[in-house]
Amino acid sequence: MDRRLQPIRRKTFVVLAVGLVGGGPWLGWWTIAPLLSAVAVFWVAERLSGRSAHPEFAIFGAWAMSQGIIATSVALTGSLRDVTVCWLAIPVMTLSARFSVRGIVAGVGLTVALMAVVLLSADPSAVVRQPPILFAPVLLVVASAMLSTALMRSDIEHRGEALIDALTGMLNRNALARRTEELRQQSEISGDPVGVIVADIDHFKRVNDSHGHAAGDAVLKDVAYILRKHFRAFESAYRLGGEEFLILLPGADLPHTFEQAERLRHAVAAQSVGDGQRVTISLGVAASRRSSVFDYPTVLSEADSALYDAKGAGRNQVCACSRQAERPASTLRLTGSVEPAPAQ
Repeated sequence: MDRRLQPIRRKTFVVLAVGLVGGGPWLGWWTIAPLLSAVAVFWVAERLSGRSAHPEFAIFGAWAMSQGIIATSVALTGSLRDVTVCWLAIPVMTLSARFSVRGIVAGVGLTVALMAVVLLSADPSAVVRQPPILFAPVLLVVASAMLSTALMRSDIEHRGEALIDALTGMLNRNALARRTEELRQQSEISGDPVGVIVADIDHFKRVNDSHGHAAGDAVLKDVAYILRKHFRAFESAYRLGGEEFLILLPGADLPHTFEQAERLRHAVAAQSVGDGQRVTISLGVAASRRSSVFDYPTVLSEADSALYDAKGAGRNQVCACSRQAERPASTLRLTGSVEPAPAQ
């Protein structure tokens, strides 16, 4: 998010510079120096955050320093009439885009403290006589933080709805499209293969017809949970729609992808799902070749073809793309299928 804010931040600095130059005869030309200091602080922070294991610390440090620079500039005017104290509200509106609630609270607390120090140091007796001198800008800061946080949380919620399947909690096709493009770009650099597993619940229509759609939804949720918990990365497993799922395995060649699919098949068959039902899954696997660019449409088509082979061979088994078959003949047939497992 900070990378997205960088061009807007630069434009904001330009707008402030124009305002300070235009107000130079009244505010003083020295006010350009603090602005240049803030620009330098963020320039350093942007470079440090790219090399840091905790970039949020560098970003928050730059943010806090910019508030300190603004507060110092206002204090140097020594006047309660200086409206630039309200400029402290500008950085507050960016807090919710980059930090958690704890960061937002810390930022607002720092800003309020700086406002209090600046205004009380200028003329404490005037603030005592007219409290709105202090609490009006404080309320501006707090209200700005509250509104920007609400808007950001709403945006995050809607983006989450666009990327997450509501029933299973798995990522959906929209998220899959983004991830496959990332993997394609990574494979251009690393040359690492990417494994693809397509899984389908066997005889799922039978579950809906016999037990109802509520029972079918419960089965989908539980199978999705089993698939998700077998992978460390949240973005590895996706629901394609209906009873079909897809798993991406960055760095996995065909043999490794095949082994992972077998592990999933056994995991689903070994557990009761829904209201105590036992179901099985069929899986098709494929993988891009090492030192080649990951072509998702091609690899998906190969995995889909292998899934049809698994369904046609009796279900409850794993089939690999025959064109890519690399495992020993005792484990992987020419068609890519394994020996059928015992009926569950």
